[in-house]
Amino acid sequence: MFRSLVKLRCPFGNILSPNKVCTSQHLRFAVKYSSATEERKRFYQDVSISQGEGGLYEINLDRKKLKTPGGKLFTAPNEALAIGVATEWDAQKDTLKYYSMHLTTLCNTALDNPTGRNEKQMISAALKFLDTDTICYRVDEPHSLVELQKNEWDPVLHWIEDRYNVTIGSSSSILGPEIPKATKDTFRQHLNSYNFWSLTGLEFVITQLKSVVLAIGMIDRHLSVEQAVLLSRLEEEYQIQHWGNVEWVHDYDMYELRARTAAGALFVHLSSESSTVKRKLMQD
Repeated sequence: MFRSLVKLRCPFGNILSPNKVCTSQHLRFAVKYSSATEERKRFYQDVSISQGEGGLYEINLDRKKLKTPGGKLFTAPNEALAIGVATEWDAQKDTLKYYSMHLTTLCNTALDNPTGRNEKQMISAALKFLDTDTICYRVDEPHSLVELQKNEWDPVLHWIEDRYNVTIGSSSSILGPEIPKATKDTFRQHLNSYNFWSLTGLEFVITQLKSVVLAIGMIDRHLSVEQAVLLSRLEEEYQIQHWGNVEWVHDYDMYELRARTAAGALFVHLSSESSTVKRKLMQD
């Protein structure tokens, strides 16, 4: 499937699709909330987890309990996610790089809910991306890019249409394809099976990829993180291949985008995890 992509070096940004900019004010605020750039000197030695009231898991930095930016006690719904968060804190060196702690900030977003939305509103916001989905918008020239989009995007589009028995389609019109109401209803019903925490992670992945199709494809394990990122940046990669790039900038952005996307997908799966993880958090 990815024969045409193996020569493309670094996913950066889809410059031709109209959904380059997030259209939802709520989503922009949520992404900003979960990507703080502040740094701080590490103030703790040990990280541990403990189970508190209601079976929720807490993160302990030495003897102090971690709190959210909103001042709430930081709690994770299960041990698996708590271990993931604790690992992020333990991996920090002399300086805390909050912007690299994606599981932590996604938990903060779910706990503080800075946009004040419920599951129904989150699903509606996520589905708005379907109307401007990256892989649904096609160019009509040059021919080489037309063929690249067809060869790389069509298989994923056909997969999700078959998987969920829906019709999505694609278009080279600036208005994009007209998504049937039945298709949106099917995806809405599917997303209703996600809990609030999982929706927080899924919405984050969608904003990274600018695509509901690619996000679901990755969450369903049809696509790897690397594949989803490359497909989401196909047009930009085409331009880079033809016009060149600033290597270190594109490489840095590639790894950052992969990290954010992978963390979002992991958050979806971990926040749905109900089994207890039976292993030590850190080794001596």
